[in-house]
Amino acid sequence: MRLLPVNLTYFLEVARSGSVTEAAQVLGVAPSAVSRQIAKLESGLGVPLFARHPRGMTLTDAGSRLLAHARRTETESAALVEELRTGGGAEERAVLVACSEGFARRLVPRAMARFRHQHPDVSFRLDVVPRQEATRRVVEGVADVAVTYAMGPQHDVRVECAVVVPVCAVVPLGHELAGRDRIGLAELCAHPLALASPGSSQRELFDIGAQLEGLTVRPALVCDSLAPQYEFVRSGGGLALVGDLGDAQRDGDAEGVTHVRVDHPVFRQREAQVQTAAGRRLPGAAARFSALLGAMLSGGAGCGFRVSRNSRARGGGGTAAGFGGCGASCGRGL
Repeated sequence: MRLLPVNLTYFLEVARSGSVTEAAQVLGVAPSAVSRQIAKLESGLGVPLFARHPRGMTLTDAGSRLLAHARRTETESAALVEELRTGGGAEERAVLVACSEGFARRLVPRAMARFRHQHPDVSFRLDVVPRQEATRRVVEGVADVAVTYAMGPQHDVRVECAVVVPVCAVVPLGHELAGRDRIGLAELCAHPLALASPGSSQRELFDIGAQLEGLTVRPALVCDSLAPQYEFVRSGGGLALVGDLGDAQRDGDAEGVTHVRVDHPVFRQREAQVQTAAGRRLPGAAARFSALLGAMLSGGAGCGFRVSRNSRARGGGGTAAGFGGCGASCGRGL
């Protein structure tokens, strides 16, 4: 059963398939009916939602914005229908979380365990995905909460908490840098490095910093998974980079390595964020879990830099504006 208006239902199917004909087949209606609904929707909004091509249709910028709204509405409608049919409440629904790998190692599972101590009837689904995918899922309503890294403004999301996380070098025990409190980028680059692929935020900032310092770096290992990087370091292959979410030293003790702060301002341009969809009213359990994640992130992020409240607009993200002291910018009023 669908609660969406007919025109949004047809719009969703065309957006998914990229074809009026294929959408009509899925919906079980004539293609002309789909075309009429799309035309009425575009006329009512006053903007084109699709670019027409000989081999299909692609969303315009306005169409992409409407798609995000429609998917959130579809997700909430499906949840409501299920609750009405089963007689259950919103609290019985699983909380859907998407996060990038660094947060999945410790922070998010620990938050889930802590939350279930107080709310044992609440269950979770956790999907570990690339950082942009985590944001996309929360924007489209596929996930309730995203925990990920971000740089620059984030559209269609509400940033519940943001903190600039320090970056540390993962150093094998007994290494010449192991006893240092912090090192510079040039010192780091004098050793073989295990780095993430160029599409990651940390690698992007590392490359910018290296270019600013006039450093030429050829990674000894390129890998987006943390476990192989740690094994590479333990085995004497070189050094790696990780964000310090407050458990770097504890991780080091468990992993047989140590962590040394990398001191360079370029890494302050990346925020660790707890994100929800702008304009969406979360179920109670998801809202409370989001608040817990924010508290744990801001309280444990390796003495991360404060993010100015004035740096972000409603429904969008911002860049790090304040670099003095520990803390974060958190709360639904941002």
